[in-house]
Amino acid sequence: MENRSILVPPRWEGSLSFGWQKMKQYFLPLLLVVLVLCIADAPLESLKKSTYDRTATWVLLEILAVAYWLLLLPVFDYSADLLFIQAIRNQKLDLKDIVVAFKNYLNVVLTHLLVTALIGISMIALIIPGIIVACRLAFTSYLVMDKGLDPIAAVETSWKMTSGHGWRIFGLGATAVFIFFLGLLCFIVGILPALIWIKASFASLYEAVLIERGEADSPELPAEAQL
Repeated sequence: MENRSILVPPRWEGSLSFGWQKMKQYFLPLLLVVLVLCIADAPLESLKKSTYDRTATWVLLEILAVAYWLLLLPVFDYSADLLFIQAIRNQKLDLKDIVVAFKNYLNVVLTHLLVTALIGISMIALIIPGIIVACRLAFTSYLVMDKGLDPIAAVETSWKMTSGHGWRIFGLGATAVFIFFLGLLCFIVGILPALIWIKASFASLYEAVLIERGEADSPELPAEAQL
């Protein structure tokens, strides 16, 4: 079985290293996952860039954008988070699971709304509290998809799990921003591997905290050993 001791104790640099390994191991399926996310995000980006005057058409497009962001986009984001967790655990990836969040649709949408509201309220108060709240709630989507928690339980559990790991999550987030812009500089196409690396690294950190807390599932055999 794979040695998962390199994930413990949870460290942002260790998560980046493990995320890089998983990106190489599962590059093609994870590339497809990220491509689906980019396609799913494209309509929202187009609506953001629309230059319509404040007419009835503009109002309708704004309503559609909010509805899409609230009711559909989280399905792809949360499903992708589960697939990245499965990659971290060397579990077989079924790309049909890119919409598996529909099976837990209400919890996904409500969690997305709750987390956004909490971070938004904190940001309005001051930027730093908003960043702190965002770091402490970084695991909510994983907990909804991986542990089947409801929105309130996911928020409360993420807050407990990230206690003492805030700086590690912040460090990983700051590094992710650098990786993202580095990907943009690499003739744009580098953004796809950058996104895979970032998402695999955050999933690695989540798994590392689970292992540290003794709550992780039994490790799976490496993919090549399953063939």
